[in-house]
Amino acid sequence: MTATARRKTARLMAVGLAAIVGTGVVLAPPPAPAALPAGVTGVNTISPMLEAVTPAVVNISVLSRAPQAENPLLRDPFFRRFFNLPDEMPQGRPQVSAGSGVIVDAANGYVITNNHVVENAQEIAVTLKDRRRLRAKLIGRDAATDIALLKIEAKGLTALPLGDSDRLKVGDFVVAIGNPFGLGQTVTSGIISALGRSGLKVEGYEDFIQTDASINPGNSGGALVNFNGELIGINTAIIGPAGGSVGIGFAVPVSIVRSVMEQLREYGEVRRGRLGVAIQDLTPTSPRA
Repeated sequence: MTATARRKTARLMAVGLAAIVGTGVVLAPPPAPAALPAGVTGVNTISPMLEAVTPAVVNISVLSRAPQAENPLLRDPFFRRFFNLPDEMPQGRPQVSAGSGVIVDAANGYVITNNHVVENAQEIAVTLKDRRRLRAKLIGRDAATDIALLKIEAKGLTALPLGDSDRLKVGDFVVAIGNPFGLGQTVTSGIISALGRSGLKVEGYEDFIQTDASINPGNSGGALVNFNGELIGINTAIIGPAGGSVGIGFAVPVSIVRSVMEQLREYGEVRRGRLGVAIQDLTPTSPRA
C-alpha cells in the first residue's frame, strides 16, 4: 500500500470513529462469561439440587452411658457384703449426643454414619427431614475407617446417589450437609482444598478429602455432596483449636465408604487380610538383609 493510500485509509477511520462517538455509542469488547460451577450454569442458586438431596441426610441422636472408673475391690463378693454394697455395679449417668447420617439405600433403609457417632450407643434414633423419628439398628461398624452402618424401617425414604470420589479435583465445588451442634439440618458450601490427606492420626486408614466448607461438631457422619447432587464423602473430622470450624475439615471418600458398607452389610464387620512383614524407613545406616 502506498503512502497516499495509507493516509486516505487513516482519514476514513478517523471520520467513522468521530461519527460513532458523536452518536454516544461506545464500542466495548463482549463481557467474559461468569465462571459458574457445573450443574448451575445460568442460575444463581443450588436450591433445586438441595431440595432433591437434603431428605437423604438425617440427624442421629445417641443414648449412651458415661464411662465410670471401676475399683477392682468392687468385684470381690466378700468386700461387697462387708460394706453392704448392692450386687449390681452402679451404672454411669446417661449421656445424649448428636450426629448426622446419610441414607444410601432407600429400599432397605440403610444409613451411613461415623463409627465415633454410635460407639458405645445403647439406643440410636434417626430423625428424618420430615420430622419422623425412627429407632435405628446397628448393622456393623469399622473403627479403622470410622464408618458405621445403620438400618431403619420406614416408607418413603430418599437415598443419596453415590458419586465417584476418584475423579475429584482440587477446586471442585462441594456442599456439606449435617446437624452441627444439634441445631438441625444445616448446609454449608466450599471447595475441595486437598485430596489424599493423611498423617492426621485420626483413624487407622487415612485418605481424606479436605474441604473448606464449614464442618462443626455434630456434622460427623453427614454428607459431602458435589453440585450434581452425588455423595462424594462422609464428613468425619475437623482441625480447630476451640473445637469449631476454621475452614479445615475432612471427609472419608465415598470409594472407601462403598467398600466398607458392602462388607458391613454382608458380614457385620470389615474383614481385612494381614501381611506378615515389618516395614521401616531405610537410611544409609540401615543394616543390610
